Amino acid sequence: MPEQNYRVKVGLATCGIASGAAKVYDALQEELKDTGVPLERTGCIGMCYIEPLVEVIEEGGRSYLYGKVDPAAARRIVEEHLRQGRPVKDLLILGEGAEADDRSFLEKQHRILLKNCGHIDPEDIDSYMAAGGYEGLRKALTTMTPQEVIAEIERSGLRGRGGAGFPTHLKWRFTREAPGEQKYIVCNADEGDPGAFMDRSILEGDTHSVLEGMLIAGYAIGASVGYVYIRAEYPLAIRRLKLALRQAEERGLLGERILGSDFSFKVIIREGAGAFVCGEETALLMSIEGKRGMPRFRPPFPAQKGLFGCPTSINNVETLANVPRILHQGADAFSAMGTAESKGTKVFALAGKVKRGGLIEIPMGTTINEIVFDIGGGISTGKPFKAVQTGGPSGGCIPASLGDTPVDYESLKKIGAIMGSGGLLVMDEDTCMVDVAKYFLTFTKDESCGKCTFCRVGTNQMHKLLDRITRGEGREEDVDTLVELAEKIKAGSLCGLGQTAPNPVLTTIRYFRREYEAHVREKYCPAKKCKALIEYHIDSESCTGCTLCARQCPAGAIAGEKKKAHQIDQSACIRCGLCLNSCKFDAITVVSEPRVRT
Repeated sequence: MPEQNYRVKVGLATCGIASGAAKVYDALQEELKDTGVPLERTGCIGMCYIEPLVEVIEEGGRSYLYGKVDPAAARRIVEEHLRQGRPVKDLLILGEGAEADDRSFLEKQHRILLKNCGHIDPEDIDSYMAAGGYEGLRKALTTMTPQEVIAEIERSGLRGRGGAGFPTHLKWRFTREAPGEQKYIVCNADEGDPGAFMDRSILEGDTHSVLEGMLIAGYAIGASVGYVYIRAEYPLAIRRLKLALRQAEERGLLGERILGSDFSFKVIIREGAGAFVCGEETALLMSIEGKRGMPRFRPPFPAQKGLFGCPTSINNVETLANVPRILHQGADAFSAMGTAESKGTKVFALAGKVKRGGLIEIPMGTTINEIVFDIGGGISTGKPFKAVQTGGPSGGCIPASLGDTPVDYESLKKIGAIMGSGGLLVMDEDTCMVDVAKYFLTFTKDESCGKCTFCRVGTNQMHKLLDRITRGEGREEDVDTLVELAEKIKAGSLCGLGQTAPNPVLTTIRYFRREYEAHVREKYCPAKKCKALIEYHIDSESCTGCTLCARQCPAGAIAGEKKKAHQIDQSACIRCGLCLNSCKFDAITVVSEPRVRT
């Protein structure tokens, strides 16, 4: 090794491990075992599209980030960078000399909440404390009253990051002022939206920040017990959370008379079974109590009568993780970003047909186009941008024509969408918006707890109409019936699941009604996605008779002699698309044409 001192970090969040980071870590451990070079684990830096990630930090702080590292590449990094002092340029994504520089992914982000993710060791409390961890709690307990803590949160403008954006200080104040000796703070880490992984990444990469936020919230509202309600499907987050609890207890940051104050607090973990409806706060409370997760009537609200009948404040992971930063750095630092009504930053899980999918944190007010093109790098297929879906099954589909819309609570509400917990799914022109609406209705109808007739029956009826339309059997009145049903379900449902379930349907009808009309009136799918309305054809001029498509076809629908053009038996074809994916000569095309002229 040269005289230069190095540190090496490997991203070991779920995304990295799924891409092979554990094997990379093992390879580096073997290569570095006799060198004295520290090998550290970190969480997700957000660049999930290029995992596994390895960071080499030189003496003086200069950083080099390597992407798509496998064990062989890890050995190259040790040999060339650490031993010879030459960065491996063809593997670099960030750092001096990088051939594929991905700096633009980070340039428009402003990382407050994700500041530690990908940098500290989430399994080491000292790593968190070296980055300023638990200073917000120390400040609250030693220099502030509970009322002053709530006032500071009010001054920051922090709103709940779990969906509707309710002001955090109001929820805390209502709970504190409610009568009752026993009060609770509950962390909602259920995160049930398909494609959402914001809470998981924070819990895996900066676990102590959530715990510290719960402690500050408990102090502010007068609670002595906190619950973390977390999905059982998040085993790594659960393991790191349990480790963080033990470490905090050992340091006197959890338990009796914390930091020598009169404040005592304990945290209990409850693992959820994956029911989407348990993301709704009253259903979540029922689940913690050991009952079936179903929403309760409100009022009384949880702040008045919540867990076990006691005043309870329920905040999601992202909301709580913001609290230590606000207390430590001051409300002004947080409120300086964002818009007049939507302060601070928001974390999004960026997914779909975008080049750089992953975890991002942007100031409120950043536009959709900035997210998709400047941060996400544009559409991965090279085809035109069509829409984004925000807020998961509870959100809405926003067309590309509204790409200049700022992402904040008020702006999204105006166009019929919601912020939601922070999923953002990007779609190109090959996406059928009717099929997208059906997909989300499939999810919400299955996840309905069944308590409300409007939600239980209404979502099922909407799904039947959408299914009929995508089969080419839609009727002229079906679209208007969908709108009528949607409005009644929103008005008649007890909880947020039913009240927001129609949003994907309403927004796709509002902005893509022509696609619905094509399915209903002309019996074709413009995006060529609905199986009942498409056919696969083989171009006899392009087909070489290689037989690969015939061998891949599970229905035996393709026939032809070797080295001669093949044909597809449309009556036997099941529209699985395997032939299209397997053809190396672009000889197979998808056809959907109007069957009824209007």
